Amino acid sequence: MKAISIPPALFTLNRERLVKKLLPRSLAIFNANDIMPTNADGTMGHLQNADLFYLTGVHQEETILLLAPDAFDPNQREILFVRETNEHLVIWEGHKLNKEQAAKVSGVKTVKWLTEFPSIFRQLACELENIYLNTNEHQRAGVVVETRDARFVRECRQQFPLHHYHRLAPILHALRSVKSAHEIDAIKAACDLTGKGFSRVCKFLKPGVNEAEVEAEFAHEFIRHKGQFAYNPIIASGANSNILHYNQNDQVCKKGDLLLLDVAAGLGNYMSDLTRTIPVSGKFSRRQKQVYNAVLRIFRAQVAALMPGKTTKDLRLECEERTAKECVDLGLLKMSELKNQSPDAPAVKKFFMHGVSHPIGLDVHDVTYNYYQLEPGWVLTVEPAIYIPAEGFGIRLENTVVVTENGQLDLMAEIPIEADEIEALMNRR
Repeated sequence: MKAISIPPALFTLNRERLVKKLLPRSLAIFNANDIMPTNADGTMGHLQNADLFYLTGVHQEETILLLAPDAFDPNQREILFVRETNEHLVIWEGHKLNKEQAAKVSGVKTVKWLTEFPSIFRQLACELENIYLNTNEHQRAGVVVETRDARFVRECRQQFPLHHYHRLAPILHALRSVKSAHEIDAIKAACDLTGKGFSRVCKFLKPGVNEAEVEAEFAHEFIRHKGQFAYNPIIASGANSNILHYNQNDQVCKKGDLLLLDVAAGLGNYMSDLTRTIPVSGKFSRRQKQVYNAVLRIFRAQVAALMPGKTTKDLRLECEERTAKECVDLGLLKMSELKNQSPDAPAVKKFFMHGVSHPIGLDVHDVTYNYYQLEPGWVLTVEPAIYIPAEGFGIRLENTVVVTENGQLDLMAEIPIEADEIEALMNRR
């Protein structure tokens, strides 16, 4: 992840919002993510813990943030611990933050070396009563590898079994759900970079091009602007467009087929999410455009439906109802099938089987709980679709949208989405 300059005032504000949620005499600890192994002596690149970044802006591995707002010593109420550098590290891994640099990035005035953490943590734990610990509580996470957070939870309970322990995840989920103006600007920058990549691909695509070549065009545009793929890109031509998480990306794009592009950029830790479905030959067939416009009508209605007070489940149910009506008009469903359907197995699931909106921010599927209600400042995707395996194509459209007090702000409104706009862009190549 390439760092993008962010004012430290944002991280200071985030910490202030957090400590207001803590009980008196509390201590909260946030750990950096581990660097995960691959094979032999290989390792994956470091991906920072999103909660730690949200509170400090620090990308560096082995970093710890300690918050103790009621500590007796004022200098111990916010402490950032970073790995001490040396000549060997500089030669092999490059620059590491010194104390002054870490303070400048994060806004935390007290910065200490990581080796000092055990003694300071013990002192504060003995002084205070409540300990807040962090874990990954994303509802769809499959946690099969023990994380640094999980190890720290176990160690804390062994050292201090009589303290009162509390979860940080629900607090951070609520705080991170509502994006600040600066965060929205950061997401918008990622959306703009996504638009540049999409425009490049539209001018590049033609029959005979391989899906891998399309992926390379996106990569070129993203990386040259210090961005990266926000998630594994889905570049699915022809019948592949019916595979929801297709990422083989190695088939030839054929004349007359559609190409589903679920590809977006991340920039400076903030993510975007875009899906477009475009004609390989530069022009939709009559049937393709008929289905495309049906999905586009659903998309427009779902953007307008993003209102405070709703849940993502509400949005999904609304989208299923709209999609079912469009499927009837397209000859895919009969009214009798809708009348006789089971509430637990809607007939439309044959053609639209996933959700329509998820929060996005520091993570593509940003933290939330299903029962949370939308508020102004939420940023979500809108991604309706109709998949028709029998006809050899599926169509999905998706933008990244902000919920506001007065409506919605589509951060990707400038990226072509109308069928005629797509054709015009592609025919400029």
